[in-house]
Amino acid sequence: MREIVDGLLAWRAAGTAFAVATVVHTWRSAPRQPGAAMAVNEHGEVIGSVSGGCVEGAVYAAAQEVISFQKAQTHTYGVSDGDAFEVGLTCGGTIEVMIQPDVALTSLDELLAAVAAGRPVATVSLPDSQLVVWPDRIEGTLGDEELDRIAGEQARGMLAHGRSAIVTACEREVFVQSWASPARMIVFGAIDFAAAVARIGKFLGYQVTVCDARAVFATAARFPEADEVVVEWPHRYLSSTAVDERTVLCVLTHDPKFDIPLLQVALHTPARYIGAMGSRRTCDDRIRRLREAGVGEEALARLRAPIGLDLGARTPEETAVAIAAEIVAQSWGGSGAPLTGLTAPIHGPI
Repeated sequence: MREIVDGLLAWRAAGTAFAVATVVHTWRSAPRQPGAAMAVNEHGEVIGSVSGGCVEGAVYAAAQEVISFQKAQTHTYGVSDGDAFEVGLTCGGTIEVMIQPDVALTSLDELLAAVAAGRPVATVSLPDSQLVVWPDRIEGTLGDEELDRIAGEQARGMLAHGRSAIVTACEREVFVQSWASPARMIVFGAIDFAAAVARIGKFLGYQVTVCDARAVFATAARFPEADEVVVEWPHRYLSSTAVDERTVLCVLTHDPKFDIPLLQVALHTPARYIGAMGSRRTCDDRIRRLREAGVGEEALARLRAPIGLDLGARTPEETAVAIAAEIVAQSWGGSGAPLTGLTAPIHGPI
């Protein structure tokens, strides 16, 4: 919806009724990804696209029906459909499109304003009902309290990583759409452990950057899972790049000439998680050096070092799991203790 939000805001301001068609599922070589949207208003005006031109005509006709009868529809278009040639989807893919009238969209004005401003928000949709999930609350209902709770939890997790997809909650499929860029993971130190951390970072949905001052080690070939490989002194790069409250910083260099200036910068950023690798002796020496450099106790308390949870990890891959586990636990308030023997809910409240 982000690409059509200005048009929707104008229609709302004019009091014009409309329907929004959203791609909720794709198979094979579908031309657009889940979340792609097209809207049709009561005057026949169109904004956006769901297929790059393949099925717009069919979606347009369905959207006009949705506006007339104020009842949502869901359609699948593709090569498995007998009407595939008629609707023009000859690229070999299949898309599922949900078409909703504006009256079925929860807190629509606030939602559109948030999307336009770049504020994080997610929706959980069935054809005829919707939840809006904000970082601090949810609004609307899917018609069932337990479904609202489970789907809201899933949407909160997906919003943290800017992901959109159909998910199953209470044995029902719902479409979660989130408007937030993926959170960043910046891994400092182009070592074998960094390669494993980059892989698990991508698996968790982060946009991953690997940074090292040594060009011979910091190469795209060594870190194919990373979205970006940067050759720069770590503290200089961190001082110049975007860091917000969702950013994760993993310092794996365990070399004072890199660690100390880097952590002096890192501990004064709003990053959600800051972890540094090293033995107990290395970590104690690092804390001493940081204190001598003027870093205060409140800032030092943010540092997770040695990095990761105590899983008995040995290999780079096992260590990456331990680091990822600590990141997840800190992000959602988990204890890191085994669930066996705990009596608290497995998933915390929204």
